[in-house]
Amino acid sequence: MVEGARAGAEQVLGSARAVVALTRSGVVRPVRPDRLLGMLAGLVRYGLTITAGYAAGAARHPHRTAIVDDDGALTFATLSTWTDAVARGLADGGLGPRARLGVLCRNHRGAIAAQVAAGKIGADAVLLNTGLSAGQLREVAGELDLHTVIADEEFRPALEGLPAHCRVVTDAELADLDGPGPLPRRPTAGHTIVLTSGTTGTPKGARRPPLHSISPAAAILSTIPLRAGEPVLIAAPLLHTWGLAALQLAVLHGAPIVLARKFTPAEFLRTAQDHRVDAVFAVPVMLQRVLELPGDELAPAWSRHRPRIVAVSGSALPAALATTFMDRFGDVLYNLYGSTEVSWVSIAGPADLRAAPGTAGRAPVGTRLVILGDDDRPVPRGQEGRVFVRNDMPFEGYTREGVDPVPVWHDNAARRSRASSGAGRSGGMLGTGDIGRLDEHGLLHLTGRADDMIVSGGENVHPGPVEDLIAARPEVREAAVTGVDDEQYGQRLAAYVVLEPGARVDADDVRGWVRAELSRFAVPRDVEFLDALPRNATGKIVHRELPRTG
Repeated sequence: MVEGARAGAEQVLGSARAVVALTRSGVVRPVRPDRLLGMLAGLVRYGLTITAGYAAGAARHPHRTAIVDDDGALTFATLSTWTDAVARGLADGGLGPRARLGVLCRNHRGAIAAQVAAGKIGADAVLLNTGLSAGQLREVAGELDLHTVIADEEFRPALEGLPAHCRVVTDAELADLDGPGPLPRRPTAGHTIVLTSGTTGTPKGARRPPLHSISPAAAILSTIPLRAGEPVLIAAPLLHTWGLAALQLAVLHGAPIVLARKFTPAEFLRTAQDHRVDAVFAVPVMLQRVLELPGDELAPAWSRHRPRIVAVSGSALPAALATTFMDRFGDVLYNLYGSTEVSWVSIAGPADLRAAPGTAGRAPVGTRLVILGDDDRPVPRGQEGRVFVRNDMPFEGYTREGVDPVPVWHDNAARRSRASSGAGRSGGMLGTGDIGRLDEHGLLHLTGRADDMIVSGGENVHPGPVEDLIAARPEVREAAVTGVDDEQYGQRLAAYVVLEPGARVDADDVRGWVRAELSRFAVPRDVEFLDALPRNATGKIVHRELPRTG
C-alpha cells in the first residue's frame, strides 16, 4: 500500500513537472474552444499515443505542415484523412485489434502513417530494422506472428520468404489503400514493439509501454529545450528507439517533421538550413560523416541558419567528436544515453560536454541512477560498477520466451533479482548492462559493457578505454576493440582500426599508443586494419560481422 501511494505521488509530481515543461516550451497555451474539443476527442479516443497526437494536431492546427519528405509536404488535416483510409484498408485485409503490423520503411511519411493507422484499429506496430537480412526478417515475422507488413518497395525481395499468410503492402500501394468499413470509435490500445539492435545476434522484440501520463516529457525537456511548432529534422531511423522518441516529442510539440529516405552528409546540412529546423535528432556517426566533408562543402554549412538543438543517441558519442562538432557548429549538442529496454538514463547538455567531453551526462528530472558494485550495493562516486536506472518508461518485457531477463535491483531491500517485465513500475531499477562511474559533479562516464569485460592472464580488462584511446588518435577515423579467445591467457584484446586517408600506421604503432597509457594486459595482440567498421542503422558496431582474428 505504501509503495502504491508512493508511485501515485511520483506520477502526480511527474505530470505536474511535465505541465510546467510543456508550458515553457509553448505546448500549453490558450486554444479556441471548438479546437480544444477536437483535441480532447482525439485523446479520449486513442489515449496518449502518436495516433492521438496527430488527431489532436488535426483539430488544433489542421493547415499546419505535419511532414516534409522527399515527396513534398503534408498537412495535419491531410495526414488525418489519409491515415483513416490506410486504417480502413488494413482492416479490410483482416488486420484487427492486437494483430501485428510490421513496418519496414526508411524515413518518409509512410513510416509515420503506418503507425498512426495501426493505432486507429488497435493493432500492434512492430518496427522492423531496415538492415535485417532476409533470414532475420523471416525469423522475426514468424516469431512475432506478423499479419501484415508495410514495406518500402526496395525491401520486397527480402520479404519473399515470409509466411504465406503475411500480407505485404508496399509504400507505393499505401498511397491508394482504402476500405469500405467504418473505423472503431474506441479501438483497443495496441502496443509498439521495437527490435533490439541485434549487434551480437538475432534482434529481440521489446514491448514499449503505453503512456499513462505525460511525465516522461518532463525528463527529456528538463535538459533538451524543444519549442512548440518549430520544425524538427529527424535523421535518426524512425524505426529505432531514438527515432521513435524523436517522433513522439515532435508530435507532442505540434512540430513539422522533416524527413529524408537516405542520409548523406551534405544533404543533411542543406536540409536543416533550408527548412530552418529548430532541432535535429541524429546518431553520432552522422555527425562524424558531416565533419569528414571536404572543406569547401563544410565551410558554408549552416551559415544562414543554425539549428538550436542537435540531439544524438543510439550509440556512444566519442569525446573528440563532441568537441570538434561544437567547435565548428556551436554549443548546440545534446547526448542522450539509454537503450530499448530502459528508455533514457542520462542526458548531457552542451555545458556538460564542454566540461567532460566523454560524459554520458546526468540523470534528468524524475530519473534515479545508481552505480552498483559486485555486492549489489551503490558504490562511492568515482568508483566503477554496473549502471542501474529507474524512470517513467521502462519496457514491458521481451516478446521472445527464454531470453535472459534484464537485471533488476530493488533498492528498498538492497538486493538484486532478475525479471523481464514490470520491474520499473514496481519500484525496481533496471540494469543497462553497461559499466560506468559517476564523477564528483554527478556526471556519468561509461567504461563499456559488463559482458564485454575479459579476463586476460587473471586481470580484468575492459575494451572501452582501449577503444577510446585508439579512436582519439588523429591518424584514426574509427576503431573497435573486443575480446577473443586465447590459449595461453584465456582471452586477449583485438583491435579493428580504420585510418584517416593518407595516414601511415602499422600494428606496432597501435600497440605502442596503448602500452604508453594503459596496463600491459590492455595492449591488443591482434590489430586489423579495415576500410570501414560494420555498423547498424543507429551507428552501433555489429561485432559479429568483424573479421575473426587468430
